[in-house]
Amino acid sequence: MNKKEKFNRICQNIKAVKIQGAKNIAKAALYAYSLFPTKKTKQKLLSLRPTEPLLINVLNRIEKVPYEKILEHFNNAQDQINLYVCKLIRNSAIIFTHCHSTNVVQALIYAKKKNKKFQVYNTETRPLYQGRKTARELRKAGINVTTFIDAAAAIALEKKQRTKKVSLVFFGADAILKTGVINKVGSGLFAEVAYKNKIPVYIIADSWKFFPKNLKIEERDFREVWKKAPKNIKIRNPAFEKIEKKYIKAIVSELGILPYSKFLKKVNK
Repeated sequence: MNKKEKFNRICQNIKAVKIQGAKNIAKAALYAYSLFPTKKTKQKLLSLRPTEPLLINVLNRIEKVPYEKILEHFNNAQDQINLYVCKLIRNSAIIFTHCHSTNVVQALIYAKKKNKKFQVYNTETRPLYQGRKTARELRKAGINVTTFIDAAAAIALEKKQRTKKVSLVFFGADAILKTGVINKVGSGLFAEVAYKNKIPVYIIADSWKFFPKNLKIEERDFREVWKKAPKNIKIRNPAFEKIEKKYIKAIVSELGILPYSKFLKKVNK
């Protein structure tokens, strides 16, 4: 496969969400840019997933920061996040999560290796079922996982129908804004339910996901929801929604376990 074919394949996989997780998307885009380091390439890559600040921030840094240094940041940030997340997990904890976040999954696997005893409740995350990837990766690491359909998330969070009380909610982030966090659609609703049930919500994310401006919420192809829908039925398929910062206990990044206001002060330095 020549360089052009590699570049086009990466673009297709990012656009089709075959490459999942903000960090994995950013790494793939970084490699694609290295194949053809031009302004046109950068604009092409930025257009693929408009609600991914990590992708934006990485491509904006590549002209000033060496490729290896950016990859080093990802590894160092994850190592720090792992340590902080491990501190939050008490034995016998039930952790609820939604969609697929590399930061969350790797931190939970690290905690398991450190002999933390816990279970995970997660969602399928329709229509693309990214939650199944989370469940597979956690189960492979020996973590006890219970997967719920999205519409049953409140049953998990409100201790209904023989479910155990959730101790913590860990969400990843596609974007951290001044007013809240953008994550997979459903996250805002689940965060509100958790807040009302006095379950702390933590955002587990690299600080490079901070974005000082508003972002366009990506609306994906309706065929992901209903491939052969009857005519005259309108289908909405928003990929993301905002978690209001009032529902968030803290941001867990390489900068520490910080309340929202303190995270904003630190990331803006």
